[in-house]
Amino acid sequence: MDTSISNKEYMEVLQKKYNKLMDYLASLGSLAVGFSGGVDSAFLLAAANEALGDSLIAVTARSLFVPEVDLDEAIAFCKERDIRHFVVDFDPLADDTVRSNPADRCYHCKKIVFGAIIEKAREQGISYVADGSNADDISDYRPGSRAVEELGIVSPLQEAGLTKAEIRELSKSMGLPTWKKPSAACLASRIPYGEELTAEKLARIDAAESFIRSLGFTNLRVRSHGDLARIELAPDETGRMADDDLRKTVSAKLKELGFTYVTVDLEGYRMGSLNKELSQP
Repeated sequence: MDTSISNKEYMEVLQKKYNKLMDYLASLGSLAVGFSGGVDSAFLLAAANEALGDSLIAVTARSLFVPEVDLDEAIAFCKERDIRHFVVDFDPLADDTVRSNPADRCYHCKKIVFGAIIEKAREQGISYVADGSNADDISDYRPGSRAVEELGIVSPLQEAGLTKAEIRELSKSMGLPTWKKPSAACLASRIPYGEELTAEKLARIDAAESFIRSLGFTNLRVRSHGDLARIELAPDETGRMADDDLRKTVSAKLKELGFTYVTVDLEGYRMGSLNKELSQP
């Protein structure tokens, strides 16, 4: 929240943006939302459901890049709200470029994913396909945005000028369970650019993160550097890992999964930390 304005003024700003979003969604007539189950796409889907009703579908891509828990939550979200939901399967590793993991991997992957979503939308007689990009994403390194633009995907949250913080606030007011959900990204984002992606690496990362979450940690990443697992934890949770028994438990489990070395990053979790390599000389 902007501390220079009152809470009342802030909520008025949010309401205006929400109204703008609803008007834009209604103008589309029918829509397919590329639904990951995350904060942004869940909010967009809930708003679109209000604006479009039966003229809305949700489409979720199932692949090795998506943690199983995210897929389960996406299915439950749609079922609870009686939203027509389709799950499309694709194998990103079948694409040589995606598998080689270049810096613009997300561009090539998005082309495949949203190509499949567009096909499903056409099958269902839907006019438009939307993604959950928000206003903050414009300034971030997101090569996938180029694919979205090329394919003619609409980004309603950006059209309304909604930021991540505003989306969380509105999600909370709407009673959406995702309002405080940690930011998520595909499992491939845990592997440095240029290192080949394999099903085994992705499954190992998914299992490692699931195990650490089962111990009560929430916002985290397990970055894979060959045989080394670099654990990023939220600042307020990093200290917990200093507990001797917990540390040994985590280390033993990750080594059981195939990592040779296990370390905790002292800088903690930060979104897109592997993107820093792109700016290095």
